[in-house]
Amino acid sequence: MSEAGMVDVGSRYDLRAGKSPEAPETAAFRGEEGTFGWLHSYETGSTVDGPGVRVIVFMSGCLLRCLFCHNPDTWHLKDGTRIELAHAIRRLGDFAPMLRAMGGGLTISGGEPLVQPAFTRGLLAAAKGMGLHTAIETSGFLGDRASDEYLANLDLVILDIKSGNRDLYRRLTSGDLEPTQRFARRLNAMGKSVWVRFVLVPGLTDDPENIRKVAEFVAPMNKCRMGGGAPVSPDGGLQVEDTRSGLRARPNTLADRRSGADGTRHLPRSRLPSPLNSHGRGAEGQALT
Repeated sequence: MSEAGMVDVGSRYDLRAGKSPEAPETAAFRGEEGTFGWLHSYETGSTVDGPGVRVIVFMSGCLLRCLFCHNPDTWHLKDGTRIELAHAIRRLGDFAPMLRAMGGGLTISGGEPLVQPAFTRGLLAAAKGMGLHTAIETSGFLGDRASDEYLANLDLVILDIKSGNRDLYRRLTSGDLEPTQRFARRLNAMGKSVWVRFVLVPGLTDDPENIRKVAEFVAPMNKCRMGGGAPVSPDGGLQVEDTRSGLRARPNTLADRRSGADGTRHLPRSRLPSPLNSHGRGAEGQALT
């Protein structure tokens, strides 16, 4: 097994298949050995995956099978690139001065970071040692794998709640909703900051009752907020932002960005189901703008 440098991992938009045929099957993997792991890709300069400017690492491996998954080539460890933890830490250290200067840090996404808990815990701990803000983006489905030690290295959890309806959640993901809700309740009890993301897919997840169930679950949690920037179409062609007057959806395709097209659509807050029709407050009492 040869080590691949992070610079050779490539873009998140490149299709991966069979890059590590010797890797274990994802479903049976518990990620207890953390000296190496399997990465899909990484990016620098993210501004929507936590505060400040960030490096975001996309891990390989996921147990859910979301119908609207935008990178299904992250599902299997065998499709990722094997990398030593020590090398990943060295490369993160190269970016650390810039990230600190810009008030940013490290976000680990995927795939699902908790498929490889030992590796991601080691990388998060190293980031904290560099003085960086740390976050993971997770479905919460494997939240039981995140020990208290793991969570101690996290400043923020970006929690993807796919649906508030249990039957729809299973149809959308092939998994159960309860593990995600259990993880959210645990995070709230710990006082951990959480951004909740919800993918609004026309004709699939946009039923008002489904949205209401997500909102009513999140609303009592004083350290949770609805995170902006969640895709609202199957191809990620729109993004939704929470504003004081309502929700604003804007184009997010490469063609739109190149052409400068606006096309922004606004949904007044009065048309949203309670409790989303009241402008929320953030974890530290900040208005969610």
